[in-house]
Order: sequence, then C-alpha cells, then structure tokens
Amino acid sequence: MPAVLVLLFSSVQIAAWFVARSTAMHAAQSGVNAQRVLDAPAGAGEARAKHFLGAAGDWLVGAKTTCAATATEVTCTVTGKSLSVIPAVRFDVRQTAHGTAERWTNP
Repeated sequence: MPAVLVLLFSSVQIAAWFVARSTAMHAAQSGVNAQRVLDAPAGAGEARAKHFLGAAGDWLVGAKTTCAATATEVTCTVTGKSLSVIPAVRFDVRQTAHGTAERWTNP
C-alpha cells in the first residue's frame, strides 16, 4: 500500500509540474504577442503575461516575468516553481518565448 501511495502522489506531482510548465509557456507567449505589436508601449508584454498568470490559477508559485524588446525581436521569460502536492517538493519552471517585432520595412 505505501508503494501505491508513493506512485500516486508522484504521478500527481509530475502532472502538476507539466501543467506549471504549460502555464508558464502560454504566459510567455501572451507577453510576446502583446509586446511585438507595432508601437506597443514599454511593459505591455510583462503586463499581459502577469494578467494571464493571474487568470490561470496557482499552478505556478512565485512567478516572475521579464520581457526584453529590441528593434527586431521580443523575448519574454516566465520563471517560478510548480505547485507542490508532496510536502517540500517543488520543481523549478522556466519557459521563454521569442517573436519578431512588427515594424515598417522597405519592400
């Protein structure tokens, strides 16, 4: 019986880690999509990613979002820890998304 319980809780913990990774990736992609728009205000990507994380629930604990934009590229990174099902076990999560910034070019 103890082995079955360990396997059960371990599988739930691994599933929580995968959901946290997916949540972080989608938040990073949302941030990139907001920041890459032509003439987007500074901080639009971080604000969108934080809004996404707030709406997604508590799968990602202590989430931090950073977005960097250049003239041609936007990068957003979301880091945090997965929700813990097993006491004192939390896995680090870090997901990064990249995108091309919208801009006017000559044909």
